[in-house]
Amino acid sequence: MSLPQRVTVLGSTGSVGSNTLDVMARHPERFQVFSLTAATQVDAMLAQCQRFLPRYAVMASETHAAQLQAKVRTLGLPVEVLAGPQALCDVSAAPEVHTVMAAIVGAAGLAPALAAARTGKKLLLANKESLVVGGDLFMDAVRRGGATLLPIDSEHSAIFQSLPADASTWARRVEKIVLTASGGPFRSRDPATLGDVTPDQACAHPNWVMGRKISVDSATMMNKALEVIEAHYLFAVAPAQIEVVIHPQSVIHSMVQYQDRSVVAQLGTPDMRVPIAYGLSWPERMASGASALDFNTLGALTFEAPDPHRFPCLGLAWDALTAPSGTTTVLNAANEVAVAAFLALGLRFDRIHAVNHATLSALSPSKPHSLDDLLAIDHEARALARLQVQRLAA
Repeated sequence: MSLPQRVTVLGSTGSVGSNTLDVMARHPERFQVFSLTAATQVDAMLAQCQRFLPRYAVMASETHAAQLQAKVRTLGLPVEVLAGPQALCDVSAAPEVHTVMAAIVGAAGLAPALAAARTGKKLLLANKESLVVGGDLFMDAVRRGGATLLPIDSEHSAIFQSLPADASTWARRVEKIVLTASGGPFRSRDPATLGDVTPDQACAHPNWVMGRKISVDSATMMNKALEVIEAHYLFAVAPAQIEVVIHPQSVIHSMVQYQDRSVVAQLGTPDMRVPIAYGLSWPERMASGASALDFNTLGALTFEAPDPHRFPCLGLAWDALTAPSGTTTVLNAANEVAVAAFLALGLRFDRIHAVNHATLSALSPSKPHSLDDLLAIDHEARALARLQVQRLAA
């Protein structure tokens, strides 16, 4: 029997991170937790440390690390507590680590994901912003480092499962990729009423249990815009070869249409443990803990085109992909600022798109050649987005 895979879980207290630990706990003979990381949730991290006994636990700040360290010492746990961005990169690139689950939300997850890619890890990518922000630089790090990159977003995992095993054949065999979207909580709502949406309403997703930021992105369909960008880089398809269709039941997770017009799709219950288990066990498969589809009670599967008036954020994906390199970094930064302002009650829901569009229009970045270049673009875009938030909130 081979030794257990040692796994670093970046963002372990979030939805994807917690589900990853749930799947791993079902297969203790196959996986061992090497390190866990979180931003501010000290008590949740402490509970994970008690259960999984990682070698390292990393918190985003020294303050939260000190709080965790005190609790760890009181309990006598054999866990070393670290803090800060460099520690995130260190536990991702550690030679003892075989697999890294990249589940930190937002651009903050880029640097440790890059560290894992550069050191040839099996990289399970749940942080779509790493590709949206990193683009060609990220994919180049994967190639140069010899990493194995496996998408964990349900849509991109579905596409990966629906594509031929030989990636060299994708270009000549695939006609287009179809990303499915639930439509979120406002799929049928009158666009004229979206200015009254509250954060709790935007976070009440009809099918998936997710964090608040990604739930808002689902409500605006900005998450699907980011997924279009991610699909472009992951599967080397042109923007024009990517289509989005609303599928409210969230049973078909995405599809691939081939040159002969046949369509291959991946189906499953809306449970993130399914793509997580596939990524952890690839190229094999193992039990995820998710419920099986019951085709006898499934009911109708329906599809519809996204309404551009209700979901104007979606079109920004193709705008960014056809603009100068680095523009996708601008889009992601603007959206993170806009969503944070909305969740803090500083921006109306229906003005998130306005912040994103205005920031894209105001900034045409130079081509990034390094992580520092990407971070500089991100910083400038956030400053411009904050100005737009102030203007629209006035």
